[in-house]
Amino acid sequence: MDWPVSVALAQPVSTLPVGKGLHYEPKFDGHRLVLWRDAETVRLQTRSGRDVTAVWMDLAIAGMQLPAGTILDGEGIVYVAGRVDFGAAQSRANSSPARARLLAEQHPAHYAVFDLLSHPDHGDVRGWPYVRRRAALEDLLTHTGVGPPIQAVPTTTDSSLARTWYEVLRAQGIEGLVVKTGSSVYRGGSRQWRKVRHAETVDAAVVGYTGPAARPRHLAVRLPDGRTALSQTLTATLAAQVAPHLVAAGKVRRARTRGGEAYDAVDADVTVEVLAGTTRHAVVTVTRVR
Repeated sequence: MDWPVSVALAQPVSTLPVGKGLHYEPKFDGHRLVLWRDAETVRLQTRSGRDVTAVWMDLAIAGMQLPAGTILDGEGIVYVAGRVDFGAAQSRANSSPARARLLAEQHPAHYAVFDLLSHPDHGDVRGWPYVRRRAALEDLLTHTGVGPPIQAVPTTTDSSLARTWYEVLRAQGIEGLVVKTGSSVYRGGSRQWRKVRHAETVDAAVVGYTGPAARPRHLAVRLPDGRTALSQTLTATLAAQVAPHLVAAGKVRRARTRGGEAYDAVDADVTVEVLAGTTRHAVVTVTRVR
């Protein structure tokens, strides 16, 4: 398997799917990370393929427990006061390696694993059905004695239990549920899974901005229906979180939305969440950077 690997994605749905062969998992609110256990080291990549080992070094060290040839898909999460804290995970992801070490001392990261992409004995297992990959994942973690901060997310085929998770676990920072078909193989880049979230948001790709790259005022985002629209004015926190991605993107070009609003177009590798109810209008509301 070549680095970086393309990850499977989830399609937002408004209601919980119910049916035979469906598996439900709590959706942990953190940063998507693929963990690669090589012969001598561990590397961590983001959903977009960036190497972020340096800022998640505590997870890389924990990953050394795994046998070489293991590749896992999961979520890097941070607990604060016993609750999954997306803001803390975001701070870690956007920090420098030196700052990340300080943050790790205050709030160590955890790795919530939900899939197995490569097995030390079987190699690439993405072509296996989900139920077989899940069984192999549990067996691997058990027999190698791997424990916290690396743990498999819970899973169930009981839709009633899943609904209980959805309602009860929100207080612990769980943002919803992910639903997978037991017979499905792992297809990178496809939205083959479904997700139900408490917040009615959709993912949007950042394609530009207004103002300076280091302090953007608005983001130009491509919505799920293909339209490009400008966001409302960003808060200082959101601007600070997205700015490094815009600066790193480099070269810009002038462009306009369908409504004629000008912005600096850029090839930025970053996704944001926007309130679903605002996407019908010319201006959208960004809630956070993914």
